[in-house]
Amino acid sequence: MYRFVVPLFFMLLLPLSAQAVEPDEMLADPVLEERARVISKDLRCVVCQNQDIDSSNAGVARDLRLLVRERLLEGDSNNQVTAYIQARYGDYVLLKPPFKPSTYALWGTPIALTLIALLFGLNIVLRGRHKSALPELTEAEERQVAKFIDDEKSGDAS
Repeated sequence: MYRFVVPLFFMLLLPLSAQAVEPDEMLADPVLEERARVISKDLRCVVCQNQDIDSSNAGVARDLRLLVRERLLEGDSNNQVTAYIQARYGDYVLLKPPFKPSTYALWGTPIALTLIALLFGLNIVLRGRHKSALPELTEAEERQVAKFIDDEKSGDAS
């Protein structure tokens, strides 16, 4: 059985490794092409939202890939290419946006939500621990319970 499961598993993963870069987009220089791929992995497709432009099939992603390669051919460094695209599209185009006042909410929201969830959970746990046990029965209540149990056993319940 395992003989079939392992190949099937890898066949299911194969589409995940596919890249959207078309052959006509690739640069002839393998060093520049590798740099373009590295830059493209850090840029977000503005249509697909949380997908890098290297693996997106959207038209905008193709345009961005071509722009990256064009800037590299003009002699820009990786940082210059990223800065150029960031200047045109804003911080949103970066998969790892910088930590600055305009992105504080973006960086702080996960931390704040985690803290709120932890405090909420802690409150529930502490509230459950501090509930007092039921008060003990008085002698009259104990006699009443015992009489009820005896009546139930004898079948004289009224």
